[in-house]
Amino acid sequence: MPDRVPPSRVETLYGEHHGWLLGWLRRKLGNAFDAADLAQDTFMRMLGRPRELDEVREPRAWLTTIAHGLVVDHVRRRTLERACLDAIASLPEQQAPSPETQLMLIEALVRIDAMLDGLPAKARSAFLLSRLDGLNYNEIAERLHVSLSSVEKYMASAIRHCLALK
Repeated sequence: MPDRVPPSRVETLYGEHHGWLLGWLRRKLGNAFDAADLAQDTFMRMLGRPRELDEVREPRAWLTTIAHGLVVDHVRRRTLERACLDAIASLPEQQAPSPETQLMLIEALVRIDAMLDGLPAKARSAFLLSRLDGLNYNEIAERLHVSLSSVEKYMASAIRHCLALK
């Protein structure tokens, strides 16, 4: 199996499918600029998967799968950015962080979101209630309407999940 994608294969896929993928992304996102960025990201991601590329029989289906994941990530990031900026906008002007700090906050939120992705909803909620809201396990159990032992299991699961990603 090759460790590199043959340049001719990349040129062929790009030439035959880039325009189609760009149109698909434009319809999904409603924005030509984001669509162009994500189309480029899709082909860049493709370059990182030489073994998969060698076995592709349906290039558009494969490109759509990659692009769909990027669209989900993009929408998620935009939602986090919007929520963070809305929260900052509600602060008194003298407490508002600098633009650089705002960017660092957004990047941290995106990393935390990615780290917690894949956790079951209750484990994710328990972890966030503990770490962000400062609730103890009893308070989390009340809030989530579960037993204390369930909260302990959720927290253990969330912590193991986060440590596994390090």
